[in-house]
Amino acid sequence: MFAGDVLIHGPVARAAQQADGTYDFRPLFEPVAPIVSAADVAICHMETPIAEDDQDISGYPVFSAPRRVADGIAAAGFDGCSTASNHSLDRGLPGIASTLAAFDAVGLKHAGTGRSEPEAEAPAVYVADGVRIANLSYAYGSNLGPLPGAAPWSMNLIDPGRVISDARAARRRGAAVVVASLHWGVEYHPDATSSQEVVAQSIMVSGAVDLIVGHHAHVPQGIRKVAGRWVVFGLGNFVSNQSPTCCAPASQDGVMVRVDLAVSPGSPADIEGVVYTPLRVDRAGGYRVVPVGEALRDPGLAGALDPNELRSSYVRTVAVVAAAPDPLLRTSATPP
Repeated sequence: MFAGDVLIHGPVARAAQQADGTYDFRPLFEPVAPIVSAADVAICHMETPIAEDDQDISGYPVFSAPRRVADGIAAAGFDGCSTASNHSLDRGLPGIASTLAAFDAVGLKHAGTGRSEPEAEAPAVYVADGVRIANLSYAYGSNLGPLPGAAPWSMNLIDPGRVISDARAARRRGAAVVVASLHWGVEYHPDATSSQEVVAQSIMVSGAVDLIVGHHAHVPQGIRKVAGRWVVFGLGNFVSNQSPTCCAPASQDGVMVRVDLAVSPGSPADIEGVVYTPLRVDRAGGYRVVPVGEALRDPGLAGALDPNELRSSYVRTVAVVAAAPDPLLRTSATPP
């Protein structure tokens, strides 16, 4: 299971703040927790740095999220997150260190950034039913310009040759499945760019990577095969304060994607199904992440979201995500 950008804007952090000043993100993720927890492996995308303590919290354009967001991610059922994004270095190398320390403290795996060169280069490895799944993570660049001269390895940058090399190295170390998380594309554009297409083709034709999962556009993008292998071009936001007011109607949308795998020793992984769950952030209801199809069937999940808003969100997401129909691609719940 894969989820999109965890983007902790100031209002999102304030929604999680308790009367005593501490933070609790569990209510924000509670509506989707049963779906996340049902997966053998669930991976999110942590776009923003996490503060070492909660004394220096900030939102856009230079982020620093409350430490307890890691607790909320773990409590929702996620096993780890990809971490390479254009905001990874918003707080410099100390921000990378505090983010990964927060993950380590709650048992979340991570890939894409590192406190050392070996850590940055290493994939996150998950094991389900004895099957080793390697997650690699890369970004197109940093908002702060070139990577630090003293630590150019601190965040992995997208380069198809490197992705292929890293994927093959992961297989030599026993990974049966390799997933590449790529922070790419153009913000608020539902269509994949020519650059995304070229990168995806270059990687997938190699056969080294089983699945690409994309982030950064902040709106859902298509899911389809490239060179015979599945590419999730963009999951959109998982949680954020973005909305039609600032950005695009679809910036309040997102998707989670469940990939059903069959793995036999000595054979490539066989993807037997790709199931996507359209999401909508309930901003007025405390930034709860709501599964749209399920909420249209069970109004108790909808919170402050109007049924018409939910239905419009569902139609918009399906039109983009499933623009290239495939019998293996389906939604988790069809509205009545």
